[in-house]
Amino acid sequence: MFKRKAYESLIRWKAVSQGATAALIEGARRIGKSTVAERFAQSEYNDYLLLDFSTEGENVRRLFREDIGNLDSFFRKLFLLKGHSLEPRCSVIIFDEVQLFPLARQSIKALVKDGRYDYIETGSLISIKKNTKDILIPSEEHKIKMYPMDFEEFLWAKGDDITAPAIRDAFAARRSLGEDVHRRIMADFRSYLAVGGMPQAVEAFVEGCSFEEIDFVKRTILSLYEEDLHKYNEEGFNRVSAIFRSIPEQLSRHNAQFKFSVVEKAARFKTVAPSIDFLGESMMVNLCYNVTAPDVLLELHADRSNFKMFMGDTGLLVTQVSRSGPATDDSLYKALIFDKLGTNQGMIMENMVAQMLVASGHDLYFHEFKFRPEGSKEEKPYEVDFLLVRGKRLCPVEVKSSGYKAHKSLDYFFGKYHVKANERYVLSPKDLSRKENTVYLPLYMAMCL
Repeated sequence: MFKRKAYESLIRWKAVSQGATAALIEGARRIGKSTVAERFAQSEYNDYLLLDFSTEGENVRRLFREDIGNLDSFFRKLFLLKGHSLEPRCSVIIFDEVQLFPLARQSIKALVKDGRYDYIETGSLISIKKNTKDILIPSEEHKIKMYPMDFEEFLWAKGDDITAPAIRDAFAARRSLGEDVHRRIMADFRSYLAVGGMPQAVEAFVEGCSFEEIDFVKRTILSLYEEDLHKYNEEGFNRVSAIFRSIPEQLSRHNAQFKFSVVEKAARFKTVAPSIDFLGESMMVNLCYNVTAPDVLLELHADRSNFKMFMGDTGLLVTQVSRSGPATDDSLYKALIFDKLGTNQGMIMENMVAQMLVASGHDLYFHEFKFRPEGSKEEKPYEVDFLLVRGKRLCPVEVKSSGYKAHKSLDYFFGKYHVKANERYVLSPKDLSRKENTVYLPLYMAMCL
């Protein structure tokens, strides 16, 4: 198992909760939720029991319907059926894929109150209304959001535990790392762009598999995602699988705002809004909303009908870009790793920055505005790629895949608005530098924002 930050979140939950809540690990499929939960149970408890609701039979499920009111009877029958009993107060029970049996989730209230054991739940699409509409959602849950492996976790998987602290130290001091060190980190970062953060793909990379083999792993994951989405197509989520497939085309446009006409010519926001919300809640994608006014209370100004949709994992986006063929040629990966990709590189870089910001706990917002530059006769449209709030002040972020000295959008943003901002950031493949209050950061320092 790879070292994951969700494990540390579980450590904190166990220490603080002291059995008063169940841990609920939320995330998309195949990001390692079940693996982390089981490894945590093995290492941090005397014993554990795993109930996997993707495979549990009716005999176990029936206990949640008929015996949950008498927990002595419930546990006695459960242990008999599983052939394994647990010692109270030093054991944990895992409800894996709990979204497949919502009644087990509802039972958490009674089980936590009983206090005999700790509980960890894992599930995909777990907050979707379909999976909770007929149950009482327990308040005794501590939610832990889990994402694909971030850049630091990717480095850990390669056996590197010194680079990420060095990156953070350089960011804090606003100093460059030096060309040799920067070049080495960018090589790792480009590998991360290509491979992504799905644990199976990272495992294949670490074990020395070819990029064709790594791509096969990612294609399998994308197929699983689309199988899930096709199910929901039939249950009222209009065109949800087509929306997901359209992401590469949406991002490849000069203006990456989501265009409903790409999915269907006559499509409108109102008709596909439930599908957009569904994808956002599934954590397969990251939604970035336009704010109509640049204010630190970004959510108050979010225009939900004007958004960008990024893939939750950039490695999956790389595979999705060329998925029309039977296999992805190694040349795509070589071009990305050696900075020769060209037009598609910008969208892949921006998708990765979005992924890194979300993993750091940020909600995603951008801002489009009109401005009349000096000497121009009319206003022109401009856009700030991301707006963050740091230290109660706005921090605009622009992402560059190559040249980085020209940043009209940032300049005109401050020409149009009188906002308080400590710094403005330009993320690019270059080493850290600074000019007045503009900080030019290497792309991998998005993890520090």
